[in-house]
Amino acid sequence: MSLDVAPHLLEQAEAGEVDQTAFADTVAASLPYAHTMVEKLAAELHADPAKQFADNQIAPSEAERGQLLRALASDSIRGSLERRFAVKLAFQNCHRVAVFRPEAADSEAYRRFTSERAQILNQSPEFRDC
Repeated sequence: MSLDVAPHLLEQAEAGEVDQTAFADTVAASLPYAHTMVEKLAAELHADPAKQFADNQIAPSEAERGQLLRALASDSIRGSLERRFAVKLAFQNCHRVAVFRPEAADSEAYRRFTSERAQILNQSPEFRDC
């Protein structure tokens, strides 16, 4: 299960629309490593206007890796993180997540990061089963 959903949020969903802030807070509480990683990378990116993107290259623990995979595999969770931190997320493997400015989604740097070439070059035997 990806998220620990509070009863009031479940009631909201059953009745119709869900409050985006409440959903983002649920993501933060349920997937703290993933949320903190994106928050940290977004702060790094936004602190330097010249920076094209910020990324993580440190392999996390198995539990942390699971959080990243759950967060980035879900369109709604990924979108919530992107809106909360005003970034565009890119993901190469079980740990290498990057944040770009939303307007950079069509940039050369984004295309390079998300290319097949970059995926191949970012492979390592220790990530075979991640």
